[in-house]
Amino acid sequence: MTLAPNRSALLATPAIDGMAMLPVREAVLARLAGQLPSTEGASATLLIVGLLRRDDGRPVPAATVAAVTTLLAGSLRGEDWLGSSGPAEFVIVMSGSSTGAEAAAARLIAGVAALDVPGLSAAAGVAPLSPELSAGEVLRRATVSLTAARRVGAGTVVRHRLPY
Repeated sequence: MTLAPNRSALLATPAIDGMAMLPVREAVLARLAGQLPSTEGASATLLIVGLLRRDDGRPVPAATVAAVTTLLAGSLRGEDWLGSSGPAEFVIVMSGSSTGAEAAAARLIAGVAALDVPGLSAAAGVAPLSPELSAGEVLRRATVSLTAARRVGAGTVVRHRLPY
């Protein structure tokens, strides 16, 4: 006997990350897709803050994710947008230049360190939005930059640059 897929479960897929209480990757992509065309005249940047742990590599506790979410949400401007792209990764769509986003990222990851959670630090990846890019490509560029920043270590911010 073949069982039909549970369509109601598919339709009920959450749009909010249960641990961070933030919009998930699909919502991030939708936000980027909506904002990319408007970056022709005004610059905007995507930044991803990723948490790092020095300990045994277990998932970041929910209380820590909540504390970081509160810190980030309270540190952003009204026009900035906060979401989640994965476990312990916070996506921020900011108006303004990549240089300004790099400075903001440095302040945000310093704020994570100031939470004084043992073994917790952060790094960030930054990618400018451009109308000729897809939402997926902008997210990919920011994720690649975050991966590079994590490899360098805590407190690092890497901005995506195209090879020469």
